[in-house]
Amino acid sequence: MSGSGVESGSGCDDLLGVLWGKSEEKADGSMNLLLSHLLDTAAVAERMWDDFLAPSTRRMLDETAGGLGRGRRLFAWLCGVHDCGKATPAFQRMWVKGAESVRAAGLGWSEPAIARCRWRHDRAGGYLLQELLPKGGWREEQVAWVWPLVAGHHGAFPDRAATKPARKARGQLAGGGRWPEAQQALVQRFTEELGFGDLAEVEPCRVPSRAAQLHLSGLIVMADWIASDEKQFKGVDVLAMVTLDHARARAGLAWEALRLRGGWGGLAEPGPEAFGDRFGQSPRPSQRMVMEAARRMEAPGLLVVEAPMGEGKTKAALLAAEILAAKFGADGVFVGMPTQSTSDPMFSQVRTWVAAVDKDLASRVALLHGKRMFNKEWRELLESDCASASEARFGGIDEYGDCEGDDLYGDGDLYGDSVAARKGMLPQPLSRGPAEWFLGAKRGLLCPFVVGTIDQLLFAATRTRHVMLRMAGLAGKVVVLDEIHAADVYMSQFLKEGLRWLGQAGVPVVLLSATLPPRQRRELIDAYLAGAVSREEFTVESLPDPLGYPSVSATWMAPDGSGPRFAVEDCAGWRDDLSVAVEFMPEVIPGPQASYEQREAVKAEANASVAAYLGRELADGGCALVIRNTVDRAQSLYTELRKSFGDDVLLLHGRIAVGPRADRTEECLRLLGAEKKGRPPSRPARLIVVATQIAEQSFDVDADLLITDLAPIDLVLQRVGRLHRHEKTRRCGRLNRPRVVITGFASADGTCEAPGFEGGTTALERPAPRFLGGSEFIYGRHLLLRAAVLLFTAVDGWRVPGQVPELVALGYGEGEDGMPRAWRKDAESAWLRWEGEQRRRADNASGCLLTRRGDKEGTTLSGLHYSSVPGAGRDTDLDAVVRDGEASTEVIVVIQDGETYRTLSGRALTVNGDVPDELLEEVLGGTVRLPPRYTAAAALELAPLPGWLGHPRLGYSPALVVDSGRGTVLADRVVRYEKDLGLVEERAPAGPGR
Repeated sequence: MSGSGVESGSGCDDLLGVLWGKSEEKADGSMNLLLSHLLDTAAVAERMWDDFLAPSTRRMLDETAGGLGRGRRLFAWLCGVHDCGKATPAFQRMWVKGAESVRAAGLGWSEPAIARCRWRHDRAGGYLLQELLPKGGWREEQVAWVWPLVAGHHGAFPDRAATKPARKARGQLAGGGRWPEAQQALVQRFTEELGFGDLAEVEPCRVPSRAAQLHLSGLIVMADWIASDEKQFKGVDVLAMVTLDHARARAGLAWEALRLRGGWGGLAEPGPEAFGDRFGQSPRPSQRMVMEAARRMEAPGLLVVEAPMGEGKTKAALLAAEILAAKFGADGVFVGMPTQSTSDPMFSQVRTWVAAVDKDLASRVALLHGKRMFNKEWRELLESDCASASEARFGGIDEYGDCEGDDLYGDGDLYGDSVAARKGMLPQPLSRGPAEWFLGAKRGLLCPFVVGTIDQLLFAATRTRHVMLRMAGLAGKVVVLDEIHAADVYMSQFLKEGLRWLGQAGVPVVLLSATLPPRQRRELIDAYLAGAVSREEFTVESLPDPLGYPSVSATWMAPDGSGPRFAVEDCAGWRDDLSVAVEFMPEVIPGPQASYEQREAVKAEANASVAAYLGRELADGGCALVIRNTVDRAQSLYTELRKSFGDDVLLLHGRIAVGPRADRTEECLRLLGAEKKGRPPSRPARLIVVATQIAEQSFDVDADLLITDLAPIDLVLQRVGRLHRHEKTRRCGRLNRPRVVITGFASADGTCEAPGFEGGTTALERPAPRFLGGSEFIYGRHLLLRAAVLLFTAVDGWRVPGQVPELVALGYGEGEDGMPRAWRKDAESAWLRWEGEQRRRADNASGCLLTRRGDKEGTTLSGLHYSSVPGAGRDTDLDAVVRDGEASTEVIVVIQDGETYRTLSGRALTVNGDVPDELLEEVLGGTVRLPPRYTAAAALELAPLPGWLGHPRLGYSPALVVDSGRGTVLADRVVRYEKDLGLVEERAPAGPGR
């Protein structure tokens, strides 16, 4: 016995030589001893420490272990000990051949007793550590945070009671006889191999924060998954060959073969010249302000940047991220965008930025969203000859969860390569992008540099399996989130929960917005600081609001523990305010009892008014952007405008298939975007872009004239941000002054005849206006009324961007505050409905948050997964968890021409729809999202084509098969896919009973 009371492993070779960790079938033909797998995992952890972990993570582990240089060995021990629970009858019985050897060595069990009661090896490991560590001299406070790391390494953290073996197994699950001796010997031998004298020497000196524990848990899972790759770690079934040196050699070869690398490593703080070096231009005043705010921060904190569209927030944020990374030891960055379409251009920008820091880093930037294979730059990084297969093996797994390993007993194939083997895929050539390992399920955030949708951060705030991998991917980085005003009340619950965890983990965060309501800013800052001080709630009472615009608000907790620190500054923008004229084009809005024919007639009248107006204003040329709040309005207006303007009209909305939509977006940016060096001017003499909210954010176009449906004030201002965006654009006549024309409203009686809508007080003296039903459904009447007041009183127009903060603050006021007397009763009723709906949505989100109310000051991970989140098995399922809109379904549109299926462009598939590799991208380009009303019918009526079954990227995709006329019937409605209009809904076909 050792001095710690735990028996050394040296006298139990007969037992250690039979305990298996991987069966022959899962270890490339040779059984892998359990001790071998523990040492393999520890050796991988050492490589992670040397070549992957952020300096801040190494510092945290050193502090936990008791001093500089001590964290590496503790980290290796924590990773390696994860599978100690396999040293139990409950696990050893699962492979018949291995079980026979174990029994022959004197480790027996009662099969009938065990067969009735299962015990996962991850939970068994947590239980064994609860027994062994106190015997080894550990204090309870240290045992309490370490055992959940082992019990939760297959994705979910049970509470202490759930780790205990079932009583009805009569002790057979953990084992009697020599089993305790074998379990002690395994842990002790493993401990000694790592260079510790005994278990007492392993004991940490301090308890890390719960966020740091979650981060560590994710790193443990990463080490386990790498060490579980049978191609890199073949089985070792002879105990004499099981040594740490041998494991280190195996881990080194695997690390190089998998091309795993970290990010910056040690990063020098960039000097004043860095901005010019990175971006080829001098910083604007607001950009210098943001960088200086980052330099003044004494500890990791939150940096909120508010600046107008086109001010250069993104470049300022990237340089601030570089400064924060150097100051606080981050190794990479995550940039979260509001949508997939806004993520794509940001991917290019981030690659250019990191390449300017170090040209080798550009290959370590990952694009993380479900449609990334439609991004040309991403595809080229994976190389043309292997892109589809690589993405099928990894991107498809990421989407469909093929390798999630959520098996009941925690012994699944979590690495995912066996998926490729099962599908008969051959090894693929190396890509020029990130290591393929990072493309697997739930691993994308672990890549050093990541650009994706904000959903990736929101997922890390959900109580879902393997959430620790997502946190491990965010901790050790600087997190940059753009367009955060786009998060609605439901998404904001996950955003605040995520910020709380990031604050506790010491992750620097940069938030960007052009139109952030003051209340939302304060809530986000409070959430981050609550995490930083590990409190249930925290409010910074003395935090001032910015006085000007652009502005930056930096907050952090003082290193000496004396409380929060903040710096709030503002400066002048880089360009003068635009004087934006506000005009109105009211329209007839029929009541809810109006017939279909009446609705179509007034819609046609409204379209004709817009067409006539554009005919006058664009008579001498010019480019207009028209934004409608619904797809139907956009399609009908486009159809009308084509009659007068022909090919000078483009349509852009979310029901155009992803391939054509990407092409149209690129065309809009080419025609109306900023001029680029080396590219001739391409702005047309006349162009009208008709779009929905898709053109509202991160859509860098310059319009001479804007016509938009009335919307909440921040969204109207976002749309106004497309007006006169580029200084060098030549304009003619009346288009020299930026103008926004407001549509989508009527007088209280639904007509457009009432005077006063030219602005001023007259409109406010009348009853509140009527809005489009679709607009009220999307935004709520409360926000539309507040926007209407601000628009109707804009007699002299707006100063943009100077007035933006004031307008946004007023647009998000409460109750009847600021409402004209004639509107107050209506406004109060609308406010009460809106406030009740906001509370309901926030409450709905609370059930899926990572921590529940009252548990946010917990000190360990025990019981974190107190209940499961319904329908959260795959990343695609998680979309429905973090967004509460109506459920909708994506389908792939194909044309049936006789017995042949065809792509949208008319290229032929087989009679079963089999897709050759050269047509895969084209077929997937036909993906379109159905309106929510078709979700139930799609589940019942649509399925993949026969030739798609088993395909890694098509096998789960329902096909919407249309006839040669591009139409079909779904849910008793006619739907069509038209080349110009996209997905079109028609009236239900006439027939008996209809």
